[in-house]
Amino acid sequence: MKNIVLVHDWLTGLRGGEKCLEVLCRHFPQARLLTLLHIPGSTGPVIERMQITTSFLQHLPGAERYYRWLLPLMPLAVDRLSIPRNTRLVVSLSHAVAKSVRPPLGIPHVCYCFTPMRYAWVQPEQYLPLEGPWPRRFWSYLGRAVLAWLRAWDRRTASRVSHFVAISRTVADRIAAYYGRQSVVIYPPVDTEFYTPGSSAQVSCAPPCREDYYLCVSALVPYKRIDLAIQACRRLGRRLVVIGQGPERRRLEHLAGPGIQMLGWADAHTLREHYRKARALIFPAWEDFGIVPVEAQACGCPVIAYGQGGAAETILPARPDRPGTGLLFRTQTVDALSRALLLLEAHPEWFDPVLARGQAGRFAAARFERELLGYLDDVLAGRAESDRPRR
Repeated sequence: MKNIVLVHDWLTGLRGGEKCLEVLCRHFPQARLLTLLHIPGSTGPVIERMQITTSFLQHLPGAERYYRWLLPLMPLAVDRLSIPRNTRLVVSLSHAVAKSVRPPLGIPHVCYCFTPMRYAWVQPEQYLPLEGPWPRRFWSYLGRAVLAWLRAWDRRTASRVSHFVAISRTVADRIAAYYGRQSVVIYPPVDTEFYTPGSSAQVSCAPPCREDYYLCVSALVPYKRIDLAIQACRRLGRRLVVIGQGPERRRLEHLAGPGIQMLGWADAHTLREHYRKARALIFPAWEDFGIVPVEAQACGCPVIAYGQGGAAETILPARPDRPGTGLLFRTQTVDALSRALLLLEAHPEWFDPVLARGQAGRFAAARFERELLGYLDDVLAGRAESDRPRR
């Protein structure tokens, strides 16, 4: 299919959003790919071989390292991305500003929305706390004023999207609340062919036959709440392995004590080995979807997660009368997480690794590909109605 334009916020690594983009790049190799910023070689060969066009942010000194600080300039940058008039379809993959690209008049624009701009809409206090010395509070107040302006701009430019696709029911609810728009839900892909339990013996390996440590896999940023996992494991005297990198690492290392191991970044093979061996994955974030808990379940690993957001859609809670794939704790506190860890240890028989593997299969890559490409066909054929307000 020719004359398709893909839009992505920025290309600085190969994370969950870029794995969704890869699917479209494989199917539309002749498409033009627009993005605010691209670090060459940071994604993968499927994306890197595309015809990539960047914004003026690409040429600012230090942008590759400090691009998140350029958030106030991003509305201007995305508005200046030019889409050819002969385009048949625009597909944006957005968690920040890509959804606000301006398509030619009358051209359908499908936004695969990871979330409305998290910085502006969801828990801004996690990014801009008002505690601490006055210089920090001053910048937090200034930052919140900028985010209020961004919220108004983000809501206004939602009309540039003809069809919204949400990655979860949680995100569909946000799209309805913040933009007043309807969306269909297509869950993102998880590589269930790579993330497997391994040997036949591991397929039925419940918590008692796993190694005696818990696991966290996450970017180390405030809203992920890795501090809860560290504090709960310290309180109970349990071992914890944390895999991930980010600006919170130094603070979390100060918080960690004996038995808490901070591994930093790890490749997919190392990550899979930990999913196969850990007693359980701890996932304390209020996440939009959360690929990590599904990867863990694909390896037969129990998941203990905060019961809000995407985790509530991907984990089958275990109960005395019904086996499940994990436990959900209802408040984001050390006490609640500690109780969940003790419940897991007291009742390992509640968890079914075969059921976990089957649950992960609901989110396989082939299903994502089939559903998303089918929806794009429906949009082009006029079978998918738009709820965009008429101008």
